[in-house]
Formats: sequence, C-alpha cells, structure tokens
Amino acid sequence: MDFLSNSFLFTAFSVILAFSILWILARKSQKNYEKKKYHPIGGTVFNQLLNFNRLHHYMTDLAGKHRTYRLISLFRSEIYTSDPANVEYMLQTNFENYGKGEYNYNILKDFLGDGIFTVDGDKWRQQRKVSSYEFSTKVLRDFSSVVFRKNVAKLAHVLSEASNSNQTINIQDLFMKSTLDSVFKVALGVELDSMCGSSEEGTNFSKAFDDSSAMTLWRYVDLSWQIKKYLNIGSEALLKKSIEVVDAFVYKLIHSKIEQMHKPQDNSSIKKDDILSRFLQATETDPKYLRDIILNFIVAGKDTTATSLSWFIYVLCKHPEVQEKVAQEVKEAMSVTDITNFVVNLDLRLESRLTKDLAYNL
Repeated sequence: MDFLSNSFLFTAFSVILAFSILWILARKSQKNYEKKKYHPIGGTVFNQLLNFNRLHHYMTDLAGKHRTYRLISLFRSEIYTSDPANVEYMLQTNFENYGKGEYNYNILKDFLGDGIFTVDGDKWRQQRKVSSYEFSTKVLRDFSSVVFRKNVAKLAHVLSEASNSNQTINIQDLFMKSTLDSVFKVALGVELDSMCGSSEEGTNFSKAFDDSSAMTLWRYVDLSWQIKKYLNIGSEALLKKSIEVVDAFVYKLIHSKIEQMHKPQDNSSIKKDDILSRFLQATETDPKYLRDIILNFIVAGKDTTATSLSWFIYVLCKHPEVQEKVAQEVKEAMSVTDITNFVVNLDLRLESRLTKDLAYNL
C-alpha cells in the first residue's frame, strides 16, 4: 500500500539511530543472558518492520526456533510464547495479572474505543458478561444461523459462476467479504453486501474498515506514529480519514435504530434479533458505547472466521484424498461428521497460532 512506503521513508532517519541503540541494547542483554537465565532474543521491532508484509510467517518462524523469546524495542521489550504451559498460565491460572495495559490501549483506542479488545478490569468483565449472555440466547443463535446460511448460499453462487466461467478468484478475499456481511448483519441488522458490491456506502465502509485495521496494526512497528498523528500526516492521516468513514456509517445506523425503537407505532413490528437491537432493548442507548461494542464484535468475527476457512481450503488442497469424502458428506447431510471434523481439527493444529492470537486478545 502507498501509505506503507511513505511511512517507511518518514521513519528512515529515526531507524538508523534507533537501530544502533538497539544493537547496543541487544549486545548488553546478551551478556546479561550469559550471567542470568533470560529468554533468548528473537530480534527487534525493526525486524518486524522489515518483515511487515509477511509478519505472520516471520513470527511463526521465530516460534519454531524459540518457544518463548524476546523482541527488543527502544523503550520496552516484549516476550512472545507458543509454549502451551505459558499460555494456560496467562489465560487461565493467573489471568488477572496479564492485562492488555496502557501500551496496547493507546494503540488500539482510536479505532476500537473502549471495546473488549482494548480494556481491562471492570470494563472488560462487564462487556464479557453482557456478551456471554447475549451470545448464549437462543434468539441470537437462531438469527446468526439464518444469516450465515444465507450468505453461504450467496458465496456458493459466486463460486459456482466462477467455476463455470473458468475464472480465477481470490478465495480469501471472498471469505473476508462474506464473513463481514454476515457479522455486520448479526451486529446491526443491516445488509452490507460487500461481496457483491451492490451498495456504494457499504463498499466504502468495508474498505475503510480494512484500512483502519491495517493501519492500527502498523502502529505496532512504527515508532513515529504518535508524531505523525500529531502532525496528521502519512499513515495516521489516512487512519483518521478511514475511522471517520467507519464512524459516520456506524453512528448513522445506530441513530436510525434508536429512532425506530422509540416510535410506538413501529416498535412492535421491528425485528429485534440483531445485537444492536438487543442492547437497545436493555436500555443501553449511549451511541459511543454501542459503537465500540459493534466494532469489536466485527473485528472478532471477521478475520478469524475468514482465515480459518481459507486454511480449511488449503488443507483440503494438500490432502486430495479427503476432498471427495468431505464433498460426499456435504451432499448427504448438513450436519458435521467425523471426516469433516478431522479436516477442521487438522486445519486448527496446523494453524493453531491463530487461535492463540485470538485468545490473547480476548
């Protein structure tokens, strides 16, 4: 993307000096490591910067070499782990001790606000409690099932047309759009239709949402993002513009739903199955709070689902002997059976770091 090259040029001067400082710190840390038992140094934040376009592969390679390792930055060091014992300790045994902290909050808050991915303590517990209750209700489960099946049918139609015309397609892009449409409908009760692009407003939101996610992630490797935010230049200017598009669309839908819910003549006829309507029924009408809840829900459901589906297809392609069996099961029944379970489990074992990342954020 253009903003990446511009941001890289802007940070080039600080990188040279900072890299020298980091090299000194790394050497010093390595000497201390020889005296005391510390986790090995896997690299620096600049290694992440240089490998940003293949960041997941880079982090996976490091995890393959060191189950637990450190990444050195100018002002802080980060510890990464793929050791199941460490993950269990952080997410279960001593969960309260491992919050997201101010560092992550400052990076994420412009886009995700005070949602479940950014907050700690009482705010996190309150949202977790409310979300767990809402997602366990039969009404929402049934509504979600109907929405996802409808969009799966739409996705199948797109794939069928591409197959009949011998057209090459980007399957992950389609999965991303399909899951965004489904999650958006469940969250706000509105058809986005980014998969077919029938709504210009929906298409603009989809692009702005993806750009906001990408540029928020970019902050983790851009040491000068706060300066650029203050000056409103480069990637931060684009992030601000993208968030404005996202907010304008989401707030418009929230205010529209609030107005509908307050009209006595329409109140009984309004479908109240989506998450926004259910929160409004519970007398929660703060637009900012609702905006944060909705965006965090979309983030939680979109990329994780689409990426898992992409890896599912990849695993099927790597194991052609299973493809026909899975296809036959789909024809015979709609329920998940042993062979499909085997493929899904194989998919999750091969790419289990996705679930670890999600668990860390939650």
